Amino acid sequence: MQLGSTGVWSGVFRQEKPEVLKAAAEIEDLGYGAIWMPGGQHAGLADHLQNLLKATRRAVVATGIVSIWTHPASATAATHHALEHAFPDRFLLGIGISHQRAVEGAGITYAKPLSKLREYLEELDAAPQPVPVDERILASLGPLSLKLARDRSLGTHPYFMPVEHTRISRAAVGPGKIVAPEQMVVLETNAERARTIARAAADRYLHAPNYVNNLLRLGFTDADIANGGSERLIDALIAWGEPAVIAQRIAEHHAAGADHVCIQVLTETPGDLDAAMAGWRQLAPALNTLAR
Repeated sequence: MQLGSTGVWSGVFRQEKPEVLKAAAEIEDLGYGAIWMPGGQHAGLADHLQNLLKATRRAVVATGIVSIWTHPASATAATHHALEHAFPDRFLLGIGISHQRAVEGAGITYAKPLSKLREYLEELDAAPQPVPVDERILASLGPLSLKLARDRSLGTHPYFMPVEHTRISRAAVGPGKIVAPEQMVVLETNAERARTIARAAADRYLHAPNYVNNLLRLGFTDADIANGGSERLIDALIAWGEPAVIAQRIAEHHAAGADHVCIQVLTETPGDLDAAMAGWRQLAPALNTLAR
């Protein structure tokens, strides 16, 4: 499966609109190798993924992520099989344990998430049309989950983590596995405006124990995480500035061991497809230069 050196990550690609499919085709033409979108509790996810694949010619479409709590393994395996059959080597199933607040908000008890993930992988293996190890990737953050990503999947797709975590991920999964971190970016050179946009996006994640625990493990402090995040934390998690500056952060991920970096353009108005596309267009020349 050819992900390329960079891809895009955005909830805008979950929207079932003609302009989203047009945007997906343009993303491919700009040189991005993959389009990542969250699975959420999207009832029409399978059909929407198929439409994205139809709208593009060669880009990989990936889920970042399908929740193991809200998407039964049998249905996930069936969706994977149908998409792989219709679009060989172009669908990557990203799965993960999600977050307690989101899971319990859906009326599901969130308990022993790592055990649940192991069980889910076993169900994918035992399905009538199993999901092969090299066609699924885990959103792993901690050491035990990274070990599972190494042993039971193509690799790892960490989200909302700094470059140092990419280095840790590569060491944990070893050579021959994919490390595909997500990187939030703000195309804004004014520090105050950039950090305001960044903090608005970071807020929900700075209240999620899965992320907070890993940030503390990386050496950040409770003070860094409090009050919307310190400048040190925000700048480590979210790259901002002109395209060349952001491209340098992407290069740092690659130097730390990333094979592929999924770029999420943050905008003043969340879900603004036009603004996000403008950002990916601005970034493309600098990123294509890095890829040479």
